[in-house]
Amino acid sequence: MYQKITIVGNLGRDPEMRYLPSGQAVTNMSVATNRRYTGSDGQRVDETTWFRVSVWGAQAETVNQYLQQGSKVLVEGRLRPDPESGGPRIWTRNDGSPGANFEITAQNVLFLSSRSEDQAFQGSEPTGISEPVDEDDIPF
Repeated sequence: MYQKITIVGNLGRDPEMRYLPSGQAVTNMSVATNRRYTGSDGQRVDETTWFRVSVWGAQAETVNQYLQQGSKVLVEGRLRPDPESGGPRIWTRNDGSPGANFEITAQNVLFLSSRSEDQAFQGSEPTGISEPVDEDDIPF
C-alpha cells in the first residue's frame, strides 16, 4: 500500500523547529493552498485549505533556516489521519465554529520562491495565500 500527497502553497507563518530528546530535528509549518472558481450562482469563490506540515531531520533544519511566512513551497508527503476519526483533525474555534486540520508528514519540500520574493511579501499584508491565476488569463 502506498499514499502520496503533493501540495503547493504559501506558509501562513514562520516555521517552528524543535529537537526531540533523541536529538532529531522536527519543524512544523502551516501551508495554505487556494482555489478560485465560479459558483453555480455565477459568483467567484475563493477557497483556502490549510495543511499542518511536519518536516524531519536535516531537511527540518534547512526549512527552518530558509523559509518564512509567505514563502511558496511544494510539499510531497503522506497524510497523517487523526487516530480517533481516521480523517482530518476536527476542533472547535474560540467562536464556536468547527475547524479541521489536514496533517502531512513531508518527505520532500521544494522552495518555489526566492529570498527576495519572500522579503517583498513581508512588506505586504500577511494573508498566507498567493494570488490565484484567473482561468481567463491562461493563453491556451
